[in-house]
Amino acid sequence: MRYTSTRGSAPTLDFRDVTLAGLAKDGGLYLPESWPRFSTEQIAALRGLSYVDTAVAVMLPFVEGTLSEADLRDLCTQAYGRFAHAAVVPLVQLDPQNWLLELFHGPTLAFKDVALQLLGLLFERFLTGSSQQVTVIGATSGDTGSAAIDALAGRAGVDVFMLHPKGRVSEVQRRQMTTVIAPNIHNIALEDASFDDAQALVKAMFNDEAFSSKFALSAVNSINWARLMAQVVYYFYAAVRLGAPERPVAFSVPTGNFGDVFAGYVAAKMGLPVAKLIVATNVNDILHRALSAGDYSQGIVVPTPSPSMDIQVSSNFERLLFDLGGRDGAALAEQMRGFEATKAMRLTNAQREGAAALFGSDRVDLDDMALAMRWAYEASAQVIDPHTAIGLAAARRAGLPVDVPVVTLATAHPAKFGDAVERATGQRPALPARIGDLLDREERYASLPGTFEAVTAYIADRASAR
Repeated sequence: MRYTSTRGSAPTLDFRDVTLAGLAKDGGLYLPESWPRFSTEQIAALRGLSYVDTAVAVMLPFVEGTLSEADLRDLCTQAYGRFAHAAVVPLVQLDPQNWLLELFHGPTLAFKDVALQLLGLLFERFLTGSSQQVTVIGATSGDTGSAAIDALAGRAGVDVFMLHPKGRVSEVQRRQMTTVIAPNIHNIALEDASFDDAQALVKAMFNDEAFSSKFALSAVNSINWARLMAQVVYYFYAAVRLGAPERPVAFSVPTGNFGDVFAGYVAAKMGLPVAKLIVATNVNDILHRALSAGDYSQGIVVPTPSPSMDIQVSSNFERLLFDLGGRDGAALAEQMRGFEATKAMRLTNAQREGAAALFGSDRVDLDDMALAMRWAYEASAQVIDPHTAIGLAAARRAGLPVDVPVVTLATAHPAKFGDAVERATGQRPALPARIGDLLDREERYASLPGTFEAVTAYIADRASAR
């Protein structure tokens, strides 16, 4: 399997190199040159398989030429052996049509663990025995940082620098990053910054030749293809348990950066019968505006109780636009240059029509978010976090036929957002015992101005050069 950039001018890479690279040299994102396609019989054969076995079957085409089936199975067994639930990602029924897919049973209580536990092992495997030192630079709106840090702490050959907007993540999210005291982990709190600012800094560092040539930069955000690949698995895992391939299944996905829902698009391209992918946003609704009206224009980030979705530039949306636009890298590069210059872009007719065939979208405000949390608790005794509540609110008003199961991705443990949950439901969710002492642990992080000069100077003082 070879991988190509959405902007058309970076070299094609194999799976190892695309994993270590993260962002393409032309500023684009990597995608497989073609989508593997599963037959109805192959999808049906996934029924009853463990999560590890499902993961091996779904991901094997993407690692062809780099990892053997036995290698991939070993890595998946290690990655998902750290999850607290035997099913890894269990399904929970709420009513006759609505289901939750609980993706938060990993070490840091968020869906990012599903991919990043595997990504950490891939980094270690690809770097073992080489003299290569990788500098991982990431931006987080809350959960990516803690999941990446847990996966990479103490691993040889990797320095990690994680940027987060100071004061714009929950206390639990912050402490899950800043209490990991490992020599290769560096947390940076950006002053007076949003997640979009942090993400822009990361992209600027990758695109700055003087800086990127000095360090072997890599990424753990969902711009990294390997991370996205791992998220495709749970769409197959859930769908076959609800009747696929004979019955189509819909998914409602709370999303800001478009990575989690793009994984559902990949599953559909691979042959999974997906009835609808519902893109659920909070009031930072650039994705809803893009999909419903073709208006991809950046607004001001509004802080909310769902901070992982407080985003106005969705990196992975570029992958969808590329695939729907005939995979014309030059045209997409021009389209993205225009957006980067003006902060606004209109989708082409091909992009809008292609998206409409599979995607729906909804904007969920604070009141409807709180009502969804209350409904889940009162109707089915399920306590859910604000992000999951946004997905559930969108799912319940999507108007899909009653015979189509709708799976809302439950992206975080409710205890990560205890204040918001308690306000909506009157229930204060407790942290699981395995991290029950989190609020008593020592923290360590640097507070820096959100400028390219300040951040790159900090990294240059601490990272290993090529």
